[in-house]
Amino acid sequence: MTDSDPDRPDVPDRDGSDDGEHPRRADDGAADGSDTTDPGGIDTDADTDTEELSDAEAEEILEGIERKRTLSGAAALAVSVIGIAFSLFQIWLAARGFIFELSIPLVGEVSLGSLQLLQVNSIHVAFALVLAFLLFPPSDGEGKLASRLAWVVPTLETRFGTDSPVTRVAAACRRVLHWLFVDADRERVTPVDLALILLATLTAAYMVLDFSEIQRLRVLGLEAGRTIAEVYPYLAVPIDVVSATGIPLNEVSYAFFLGAMGTLLVLEATRRALGVYLMLIVASFIVYARWGFLITPDMPLIGVLSIPEGSWANIVQNLWYNTENGVFGIPVTVSVQFIYIFILFGAFLEMSGAGQWFIELAYAATGTRKGGPAKASILASGFMGTISGSSIANTVTTGAFTIPLMKRSGYRAEFAGAVEASASSGGQILPPVMGAAAFLMIEFIGVPFADIIIAATIPAIVFFFGVWVMVHLEASRAGIGGLSRDDVVDIVTHLKSGWFYLVPLLLLLYYLLVERLTVARSAWFTLVAIMALLALVAAYNERTRVPLVGTIAVLFVAELASFLTRGVDFLGLLTGATAEPLPLGEALLAAGGSLGSLVVLVSLAFMLVYPNGDAPLLNFDEAVDTASERLAGALSRPDLASSRPFRYVTFIGKSMDAGARTSTEVVVAVAAAGIIPGVVSATGLGPNLTALIKAVAGGSIVLLLLFTAIASIILGMGMPTTVTYIILVSLLGPAIAESSTIPLLAAHLFILYFGVIADITPPVAVAAYAASGVAKSNPFRTGTKAFSLSLNKAIVPFAFALTPGILLLRGQNQDFRVLNAADVSELTYFLPEVVIPIIGVFVGVVALGATVIGFFYAPVSRRERVLFAVSAFLLMAPLLVLNAATDVLGVVGIARNVGEPIVVDLGLRAAGAVLFGALTLKNRAASEKQPPQPTGRAEATD
Repeated sequence: MTDSDPDRPDVPDRDGSDDGEHPRRADDGAADGSDTTDPGGIDTDADTDTEELSDAEAEEILEGIERKRTLSGAAALAVSVIGIAFSLFQIWLAARGFIFELSIPLVGEVSLGSLQLLQVNSIHVAFALVLAFLLFPPSDGEGKLASRLAWVVPTLETRFGTDSPVTRVAAACRRVLHWLFVDADRERVTPVDLALILLATLTAAYMVLDFSEIQRLRVLGLEAGRTIAEVYPYLAVPIDVVSATGIPLNEVSYAFFLGAMGTLLVLEATRRALGVYLMLIVASFIVYARWGFLITPDMPLIGVLSIPEGSWANIVQNLWYNTENGVFGIPVTVSVQFIYIFILFGAFLEMSGAGQWFIELAYAATGTRKGGPAKASILASGFMGTISGSSIANTVTTGAFTIPLMKRSGYRAEFAGAVEASASSGGQILPPVMGAAAFLMIEFIGVPFADIIIAATIPAIVFFFGVWVMVHLEASRAGIGGLSRDDVVDIVTHLKSGWFYLVPLLLLLYYLLVERLTVARSAWFTLVAIMALLALVAAYNERTRVPLVGTIAVLFVAELASFLTRGVDFLGLLTGATAEPLPLGEALLAAGGSLGSLVVLVSLAFMLVYPNGDAPLLNFDEAVDTASERLAGALSRPDLASSRPFRYVTFIGKSMDAGARTSTEVVVAVAAAGIIPGVVSATGLGPNLTALIKAVAGGSIVLLLLFTAIASIILGMGMPTTVTYIILVSLLGPAIAESSTIPLLAAHLFILYFGVIADITPPVAVAAYAASGVAKSNPFRTGTKAFSLSLNKAIVPFAFALTPGILLLRGQNQDFRVLNAADVSELTYFLPEVVIPIIGVFVGVVALGATVIGFFYAPVSRRERVLFAVSAFLLMAPLLVLNAATDVLGVVGIARNVGEPIVVDLGLRAAGAVLFGALTLKNRAASEKQPPQPTGRAEATD
């Protein structure tokens, strides 16, 4: 497909030639293209239309999808400064909590006060709002409203002439409006942005500085607060002028004004960052909260939606000055405590260079196998998913390298893009990090994050295994081989050069699963570990390794001895502090807690002594190197770009900046989505809605799950998975819990899975369309292929919802638990309800692969594909078939009781296994009659 293909989405113009450049090592390729083997070991020689995207091109595609600005100069500096401040604020919360006290040697304790949860949440959202108004333009002049207004002046010119006063006034108004609102090139901050930033800052300032008044108004009502003129006397005249027009601004309390403005700011930020549809959905709930009383109980069908009448003051109070519901409710609280720090963890890991290292590790592990580039793409996307948590960002960043290699090996562009989009969307369900929705489950369900990780592990493995099977079958069908061993790195050498990238993930699992620390503390300790490891790597070389490690060891022993003898750290000992001596175990823990800071300080000292020494293991992300060069140039010290301490400090700042930018959309999303459960709770709609859903489902768990799945996919189209999860848990979660015996965690994971599927479901398959931009393929066909490759992700949720043993859960509704040793030893339970179902889903996805690809050992006929599909359903989700059959039998008046469920379940799985075995033997026999297919770079696949 050429660049002129009308089906291809808008991507950056390129000349079609391939210079063999690696996305992160553009200067390493041969100038003439004769030898373009990457130093990492991966051959990047390309055909004319499949060259890899540079980081800049991938970023441009990503910014086009996300509608972000490309700022420069003072505006870019402001975004970075605010982003770093946002990250520092969140780091303090993770490390020290809501109390802002600092111990300074020789000075003592310095206290800046403490904050309440509502204040912390408001600052959190205010940071996100300010960044949203800086990063996303109010209008680029191409929207529906802007396009219609653009015809006003030409129409007036045609009717009245160019020199007409009417035309001139309209043209002048157009220029003013354009200056105020429009940022066509996405590169300037408009006056409207500055005004909204000021309002967002005022909302947080009021929460912090006048919290005693807010506490009083939460009892007396917002009407009892000071008016705007009382707070700002110099605004009395303009307020009176506005009030004279009929708008009673002089009677409005300052608290009500800021609450209403804050809610509107959240809606505006939602429109910019996440699209107008989510904004309209959230706004409709606010309108419903005010005028839903107009629906009377006697109305047919919708009468159940009737609510009591509420005033704007009560609505604003519930939505803005409340931590139970509304903007600052549970979703934002979870963002403050969990989501942000994990996004920051991912940003640090990505900027450390882990992303490219994981990609090369995936190619080293699987690149030489049959269809190796596609299999490596699955592994690389899974690795990157643990870092980014965003299917779109994962698709573009990983796909910029993997998709061209897949196309080069023989896969069609649509299939290559579909593999990347499908695997990247799985990052949100892959432990240990998963997506933001997983952290919300902690609050909504009240289970430890470790339990969520355990429950989500097997379904995630099944999903990636299913995609792996499909690309293997596709490679077998088309005779696609793998890369040459010379084209990939040696895996042992690669692990030696970057083993430290695995340490943070292993530490995270240790803190969560072994130590059972809170999510926030686990993420904080892991973040410190990343900074310490990178500092050590930056300072380490042949010259410094002995004194560097020796100094750290000596100081650690001194720290340990100080805790053992005086009960204080070494610095406290030097300043004369003393306390009760600690026993050895507690002293080791205390000294270990300060080890990260000790490593950072010692490593920085060595880097300052030897600033230009080599760092053989250091390989920061290209974004860090670019930021170092730009910052050094701005300081008129270009030599600083190669200074190790300067690069390390830039890495810290760039990671904080990137984490804040990534978090902006998530925080805006959870703030907006929190309005919906706030309205449901404040209006008393919840029980009525649950009754309505149960009545429509008619007691059928299959119908209820189908409603939920369809609603998740429709609502999730073009909408963040987190928002979809919050909305559906608020609206459908209670109905599922009350209408079935499904464990609550299984129900929540069911909603999460289908929210993730929405990213690759046409017609609004955002992850698939991002992949098509990289692959230069037809967007819709890429989306449909991605959905078919992820079909097991649509069946597995039904399987684990009806058979929770697949999630390693036992129990019903809220009375469930993760399996323990006693459950495993109870073979009459463990074998039929855990082991056999898990084996069934793994074998079932193989049958599903043959169904989708149309090939197993040999081509599969249409009739056999249908039979493979039947065997897949029987192996994976027999209770879905059973419940659907009993529902149909009940409707036609036949008795529903078809036997003991567990017996029928095992019988159906056995039938599926027999059918699959028979089809496999027949297909294999057919393959032996065909001549062997050559393995290599075959023609493009279908």
